[in-house]
Amino acid sequence: MAYAILKAILLPLLSLIFRPKVEGLSHVPTHGAAIIASNHLSFSDSIFMPLVVPRRVTFLAKSEYFTGETGLRILREGNLLGIYPEGTRSPDGRLYRGRTGIARMALESGVPVIPVAMIDTDKIQPPGKALPKIMQVGIRFGEPLDFSRYEGMSGDRFILRSVTDEIMYALMDLGGQEYVDMYATRAKQIEADETKGNE
Repeated sequence: MAYAILKAILLPLLSLIFRPKVEGLSHVPTHGAAIIASNHLSFSDSIFMPLVVPRRVTFLAKSEYFTGETGLRILREGNLLGIYPEGTRSPDGRLYRGRTGIARMALESGVPVIPVAMIDTDKIQPPGKALPKIMQVGIRFGEPLDFSRYEGMSGDRFILRSVTDEIMYALMDLGGQEYVDMYATRAKQIEADETKGNE
């Protein structure tokens, strides 16, 4: 109830201010479970994307991203589950290697994965800026990815990597981001080490 009220208030307001350009929303099923896999550019991704989807999208807390049980419960209940396969925000606007937890969840639940590219959300409030920039953002949904051909193979790490990579390539195609075959957390650590070394 509170979710619906908040959405009813925020959607018209944010639509008026940021004029989100939404494409492919029809790819999101009107009923039944699905995983919505998004790139992650900004904290605002978790605001804009759920607002434009007619159904409720539940995002896991960061600590729950890849433990599986909470996500599987949400999917078994027939709901939409939002996941950021990169596990954290991109440090530089590029698309980083996905964690295989999303693949395991997709194979164990048997639900489709809907890729969605958030576009330019990182430019709304760049690091160090106190006030958001008023500009249009993009939200582009892709066709559902069906991994039923891998049913019963959620324990195979090579299959998990293959499924995850397919999801990440779909995100790359949708959003046009440069792909980096490295985890975003590792990239952030390298950047932090370099900064520390220059002090």
